[in-house]
Amino acid sequence: MTAKLYNPFQDFKFDNKTCFLSGSPLQSLDEQMQVFPLWMMRSFDLEEKPFKMLDENMVTYKSLKLPCSPRVADLFAVLEQDIERAMTSGYEAVRNLSEIQLFQWVAKILYGVVFNEIQSGIRQAFISGEDLNFSQALVHKFRNLHYMLQSIMQPMEFEHKNPFSICVLPVDNAPDTFSYRDEINTLVFSFRMRDFAILATLQDNGVHAIYHEDVMNAIVGRVLHPIQFEEICARYFYSAYLFNRLPEYTYMETPECIFVEPMPLNDWTLKPIFDHWQVKTYGQVLENFWKPWGYTLFEIIKDPELPMTFILDRHGEFITDIHLAKV
Repeated sequence: MTAKLYNPFQDFKFDNKTCFLSGSPLQSLDEQMQVFPLWMMRSFDLEEKPFKMLDENMVTYKSLKLPCSPRVADLFAVLEQDIERAMTSGYEAVRNLSEIQLFQWVAKILYGVVFNEIQSGIRQAFISGEDLNFSQALVHKFRNLHYMLQSIMQPMEFEHKNPFSICVLPVDNAPDTFSYRDEINTLVFSFRMRDFAILATLQDNGVHAIYHEDVMNAIVGRVLHPIQFEEICARYFYSAYLFNRLPEYTYMETPECIFVEPMPLNDWTLKPIFDHWQVKTYGQVLENFWKPWGYTLFEIIKDPELPMTFILDRHGEFITDIHLAKV
């Protein structure tokens, strides 16, 4: 029997009676799974902490849930055991996880946030009596994310290259560090705890790693200060905003496996893959990422030709002597 991908966006089915990933009907409204793993919420006392939604409403971390069949819940439980074991151990163990495992873990959280955002939008549209206004470009991205996440349920092979990039980096964090960011419109994710950090760009076919190749090559083998990692995040989050392609993928469903092939990012317009880098806009992004250290936009772009950086000095050498309090 040929494997089939479930597409909730076809009928916009985001109720609590259907498994979010398989589309199978649920027996009870209690069949749910947390978006953020329990071990993480309990380790950092997150359950009752506020989580800001796109409409500026505040919910709690523990209130973000996904309707989920027992079969799918069991599959994620197995994945979560491996992730928890590695992340509580530290950088070396996390680095040894497969990129597919890390993708599935990141994608489940990102899609979980998306699912809850969509449910919230549907409720608000119903109350206001208006139609739900949803960008077709976002539907395209979220549908692909959902398809790829189904790799946890059935064999899936990404041909030629993975459609995502996931970096695991060593960072000299304070012991109680928990730092999480996502940008669901551009599918970028960063996470920092213990002695490591994760930076993920989804559906970019690896081009961000090429775009930032000079900086990423400079940090190979280095343990980063948190301010250095946050600077790298600012670069990636900003370039994800500049990324002007909507990647396409073909899915070949066979009895043995689903084959996923990314289509070329170059198109007939011959436009660059990234829009022009604006130093002031980048400075505004960096100011936000550097809030714990208090650097202002004025300080960051005082010299527009050489915006402030803690990664490379004027001679292109990695900066190792950073005297800042850890956060």
